[in-house]
Amino acid sequence: MASSTRDYYDILGLQRTATADQIKKAYRRLARQYHPDLHTGPRKTQMEQKFKELNEAHEVLGSPETRKKYDRYGHRWQEAEAVERARHQAQSGWTAGPESTTFEGFDFSDVLDELVGRRSRSGAGAAFRGSARPGPDLETGVRLSLRDVLTGATRRVEVSEPVPCSTCKGTGHLRGRRCATCTGTGTRTEARTIDVKIPAGVQDGTRVRVAGKGAPGTGSGKPGDLYLRTHVVPDGVFQREGADLHAKLPVWPWEAALGGEVLAPTLSGPVRVKVPRGSRAGGKLRLRGKGLPTTSGGRGDLFLSLQIVMPTSFGDEERRLYEQLSQFSHPDPRADLLQQTGQARTEGTGPTPSSEP
Repeated sequence: MASSTRDYYDILGLQRTATADQIKKAYRRLARQYHPDLHTGPRKTQMEQKFKELNEAHEVLGSPETRKKYDRYGHRWQEAEAVERARHQAQSGWTAGPESTTFEGFDFSDVLDELVGRRSRSGAGAAFRGSARPGPDLETGVRLSLRDVLTGATRRVEVSEPVPCSTCKGTGHLRGRRCATCTGTGTRTEARTIDVKIPAGVQDGTRVRVAGKGAPGTGSGKPGDLYLRTHVVPDGVFQREGADLHAKLPVWPWEAALGGEVLAPTLSGPVRVKVPRGSRAGGKLRLRGKGLPTTSGGRGDLFLSLQIVMPTSFGDEERRLYEQLSQFSHPDPRADLLQQTGQARTEGTGPTPSSEP
């Protein structure tokens, strides 16, 4: 059944200690992500392969019985199981019939060790490694804020690393037989945490490589690499465009009309900016170097879009001042809008719509 060479736990993004419920949830989540019907073009073919691997991993790990065999023998658990069955039959002196060859006296341990690519024994009893195979790469996601992107960040990640088996002292055998603790590999995996530095200025979806921190290899094979895929969480204030940032800056009508200094937010803290006299809604202020790091070592800019806001309530004096302001002659701010829609009208003609309900 097994056709994938990737570790099934790696495919599901899980540790070997994952519970049955975690396996089920990981499969459902990834099935929605990789389903070929949700993709088109060249990516559809890629997703078909991933979906096939995913189903294969779930079929084996989703069953407690097959998962136990996979944990012991790896991808060739079916072949290893057949050899184990034959060995048990041989140890019982079983024969299949008058024309069958008895297995009595035959040692299947070498065959089993060779099948699963693990440590086996020569006739003289000296241990040697099976074929060395590098470990598969692992990938996990990390969430970053825009402030993390500005300064860089450190994330603590749990990884599994091979260590010598304490039972057999790394030999793979104990008292002439294969070590049951490490199943003859001479090593066991041990989970530990490492701190990974995420550089400043990363984009959403960037893959950060940590060499040698992937899954352990078999035999004398080197471990794979660990990849951290970054996900930059959307910010409630700042919107990112490359290395530039954009944000809205509310100002009062009198600040826009008369100009002045106001406090404005940046990722590194508030700064004072000058609002030009006579500013209009939607006008932009540019703060050079207040954006995110660039690949060339510089910094992007921060653009503040002016948003004129009105007080939620007026006192008598404020209302009187607005009434005085309304007495001055000003061009109709809606003239261009009406002209563009062909609805310009001659002043004084037609009824004036009421705003009353």
